[in-house]
Formats: sequence, structure tokens, C-alpha cells
Amino acid sequence: MSTSIRTPVLADTFGPSAGAEVWFKRAVLVALGVAALAVAAKIKVPMWPVPVTMQTFAVLAIGAAYGARMGGVTLLAYLALGLAGVAVFTGEAAGFTYMAGPTAGYLVGFVLAAVAVGALAERGWSRTVPGMVGALLVGNAIVYAVGLPWMAYLFAAEKGMVWVVQWGMTNFLLGDALKLALAALVIPGLWRLVDRSRG
Repeated sequence: MSTSIRTPVLADTFGPSAGAEVWFKRAVLVALGVAALAVAAKIKVPMWPVPVTMQTFAVLAIGAAYGARMGGVTLLAYLALGLAGVAVFTGEAAGFTYMAGPTAGYLVGFVLAAVAVGALAERGWSRTVPGMVGALLVGNAIVYAVGLPWMAYLFAAEKGMVWVVQWGMTNFLLGDALKLALAALVIPGLWRLVDRSRG
């Protein structure tokens, strides 16, 4: 019976890898990841037809850099902070009411996407640009696969599915493509730096 072999992710390449110290390192990385997500959500790049935030970039990059388990934990910690009322999302709204609104499906999708991209990174996909592109496409597809049905549940009867698809996905595809291209270059680029430092 064959078992899959986990290859290291970027978070594994520095600091302690065993003992109590590794748990401290992981706690610090989760905290840094949550902070990065909160900052990325506030960054708005003017674009047509809608401004683009860097939130999805941070979600997928954290999944690739941290791996499935720690990427998922980081996203859950981020959502828990938002649920507690801390304004870590795009805009100033937070808390249960905000998280149960139109963005609910996308927020759940963020967790699943980070886990999926992290799992692919643990199979070596994050080391090359083509592999990273594939992982990011999977992650982005997951975000929409969860987010759009919730948008449809809330708005399709009143506004129609064309409106749901436009405002739930189509308007954001150009920005997504640019963010995915950036992440596809950054993560393998960091791997090249790690490899050079090793030898």
C-alpha cells in the first residue's frame, strides 16, 4: 500500500523543525499570516470594473508557503478574529452579521483554497511556475465554487443569475489573473533563493 510523501514547504525551510521550539515557530507564523491577511484585505488597487484587493493573493500564497494544515489553521484564526468583531476584512465591517452576508461563501472558500493549495505545495507544486499556476487555479476555482452558490442563494431570485455571476465572479477575474501571476512568480522565486542559500 503506497503512501504519499510530503515534500517540505517554505515554512519548513527555516527555524526549528522539532521539539517545543517548532510550536513556537508555528504560532508566530500563524500570527504573521493573520496580520498579512488583514493588511492585504485593506489594500485596494484601482482597476476596472471594480477595485482589487490583495486578499486572495495572501490566502493562496499563505497556503503555498505554509502547507495544508498550517495554512488552514491560519485562515481559521483569521476568520475567528473577524467573527470576534475585529475589522480584518475588506472595509470596516466584521462580526457574525457581516460573515453571514454575501461574503460568507467566499470566506469559507478561502479556508478550503488555502488547504488545497497547501496540499499541492506539499507535493512539490509550489517549486515551479507551471506547478504554482496549476495550484493557484485550483485554489481560485474553489473560492468561486463555494462563494457563488451562496451569492445565488441570497440574490438569484431577486436579481437573477446573470447579476450573481457578474458581481460574484466575472468582475473580479482580471484582478484574479494578475494576483495569480504575481503569486506564481513570488513563491517559486522564494524557493530559488532558498535553494541558493543552501548551496
